[in-house]
Amino acid sequence: MFDFDPIYLIYVLVGVSAMLFVEGVYLLLFTKRSYRKNINRRLQLLEGKPDRESVLVQLRRERGLTSGGDYRLPLVNLNRLVLQSGLSLGFGRLIIFIVAGMAAAFAATMIFDGQLSHAIMAALFCGFVLPFGVLHFLRGRRRKKFSAQFPDAIDMIVRSLRAGHPVPIAIGMVAREVADPMGGEFGIVTDEITYGADLETAMRNLYFRVGTDDLPLFVTAVAIQGSTGGNLGEILENLSSVIRQRFKMRRKIRALAAEGRASAMILSSLPIGMFMVIQLVAPDFYANVWKEDVTKLALLLAGCWMGVGNFIMYRLVNFRI
Repeated sequence: MFDFDPIYLIYVLVGVSAMLFVEGVYLLLFTKRSYRKNINRRLQLLEGKPDRESVLVQLRRERGLTSGGDYRLPLVNLNRLVLQSGLSLGFGRLIIFIVAGMAAAFAATMIFDGQLSHAIMAALFCGFVLPFGVLHFLRGRRRKKFSAQFPDAIDMIVRSLRAGHPVPIAIGMVAREVADPMGGEFGIVTDEITYGADLETAMRNLYFRVGTDDLPLFVTAVAIQGSTGGNLGEILENLSSVIRQRFKMRRKIRALAAEGRASAMILSSLPIGMFMVIQLVAPDFYANVWKEDVTKLALLLAGCWMGVGNFIMYRLVNFRI
């Protein structure tokens, strides 16, 4: 039962050696790329296009905006969701992917299930529900990454201001030294200021593109300093300290709520895991009732009830600070 042929171990080691060899060749040949290409997408585009205005227009169009920075679609909420998710596909490619996903879901359901109603429901789910879920997930992940980079970016701006640089130069330094999404967003701010926008408008456009909770404080501080003056460096230093303390509190709450999250995952995965075990051990256990309408209705109600429980547990362990 436990006999093992050593030849398979040799095959595995040969495969691992080949992967390590390919990785070594890649690191040897492709790590000498310029620092501008490795830092963020905006600098990568500027490497081949010295015209900053064309790069700005390209970045706007990739994010679902017009060349002037306005929303391209009349559906503002949808356009804002695509913009804040950070997708650089453009609406044309996004629609093509959605339609292809709907067609694939329809065809796969018809092949494996054979019922037209189920195929239509699967296509509608992949065309309307799944894309919104993916966009919300990408937006949340991008906001978390931006918020994690934000205190370091503010500290960089503070050091630049204390060195005597004006605010646009300090923002441009963040655009050159910080990775995406922070570097790309601040680079767009720098380009908008360069091509005619005032500082307050460019900063408010930054908030619309990202939408994090910490940005309004930063935008307000910069706007007040631009109109009335003041020690912006000290204000931003205090803001950076406040943001770091909020992150510390969030991580502490996350650690305290780890037990609740673990309970939610166990309780949610237990029915599915038991169903898979029963299907593996006794494949005919559900054979008599699997195609009954009552069984499908019961599974639907159980799934909805499980979703309500998961939502309640999610709200118990996740809240805003």
